[in-house]
Amino acid sequence: EATLDLAERRRIRSAIRELQRQELEREEETLASKRFRPERSSHRQDNKENWPQSQRLEEEQQAALSALSEQLEAITSVEELTKLLRAAGEYEERKLIRAAIRKLRAEEIE
Repeated sequence: EATLDLAERRRIRSAIRELQRQELEREEETLASKRFRPERSSHRQDNKENWPQSQRLEEEQQAALSALSEQLEAITSVEELTKLLRAAGEYEERKLIRAAIRKLRAEEIE
């Protein structure tokens, strides 16, 4: 309802602001609890069990990437690198090939 008393209006406005502030705090607490939710214990157990296998796969991938890097240094044609880029399936491989293409183009510009 409408009121003409200015003091009452101020009290109403301050009460509304306080309610809005409390609501924002509750929403922030909810978001913070969702962001920093602890890891599930069973998930950690899975990681422990699969760690040796994932470690081995990561080492194999690093070896393959270093071999690819050496192969890319021998290639001097942007067209060949572009063909390799289109055939590459993994992100890291494409990343290395794009870097080699950029390097060749920079050398051509110089």
